[in-house]
Amino acid sequence: MQIGVNSKGSKAADVKKENDTKIDGIVKYIKKMGVDAKDFQTTRVYLNDEYDYDKKKHNYVATQTINILIKDLSKYDEMMEGLTDIGVNNISGIEFKSSKEESLKANARKLAVINAKEKAEELVAAVGQKIGRAFTITDNSPVDYPQPRFAVAMMKMADGVANDTLATGEIEITANVSVSFVLE
Repeated sequence: MQIGVNSKGSKAADVKKENDTKIDGIVKYIKKMGVDAKDFQTTRVYLNDEYDYDKKKHNYVATQTINILIKDLSKYDEMMEGLTDIGVNNISGIEFKSSKEESLKANARKLAVINAKEKAEELVAAVGQKIGRAFTITDNSPVDYPQPRFAVAMMKMADGVANDTLATGEIEITANVSVSFVLE
């Protein structure tokens, strides 16, 4: 998940100091929750001057964003409550992934090749031929992360974890292959 702190004020130094203080507390809280240092990282730091033309006044906005990987979804509610209590005022980019993603993708590719072979056999049977050996196989699978789905999926997201504020659903992992066969 991606969380952040936005601080506003009339003096850049004060805004930056306020933001840094909140971020320090957030980092300490993340560590206290048992998140490994390798599983969270600052991704953005901004300090911007916003001029209000109507009031002829400068305001400053400091923003810092941190990505956090939570491996145990049962800690999500406690984590979010604690983070917002400490000062997080921007939550975005919640993304669900599987720790078994690579093996599931590999299995999906195998199944896609088997499916391509079955379809090819069905098609060539209509013209009285058989398929021979495959001479090209191309993986056309998307390189982006799988998206949560509510009904169709290959694996469950959180086997039996009951969260009141998350609809964990399921993740769909797909593969798209093109296979060319020699016809006999």
